[in-house]
Amino acid sequence: MDRAELSITLHRLGDEVVLRLAGEIDMLTASQLSTVVNEVLTDPPPRIVLDLAAVTFCDSQGLGTLVVLSRKASHSQSLLVLTNVAGFLLRVLDITGLRSALMIRNESPTP
Repeated sequence: MDRAELSITLHRLGDEVVLRLAGEIDMLTASQLSTVVNEVLTDPPPRIVLDLAAVTFCDSQGLGTLVVLSRKASHSQSLLVLTNVAGFLLRVLDITGLRSALMIRNESPTP
């Protein structure tokens, strides 16, 4: 069985920190994401953006981690925003009722 991989690149853009994630957020990689976000929160920016465009999988551990990190950011007077959330993940967030617990900013075409 292949080990899950998650790569995270950090970019500071004005008053926000953008973390571009690629790969899987699961029980093997969620702690890696937590570590990076917790490091960013040592000097919290107004916004932390998680760009999920290249995320291919997210299990229950990954979902829980996103919610916990959102709360930690809020307690640090920072806003955690998910962007470029894939359809599969939006469906999972809807089914689990977690969509309302997270700030999602997908750029969608206007009708």
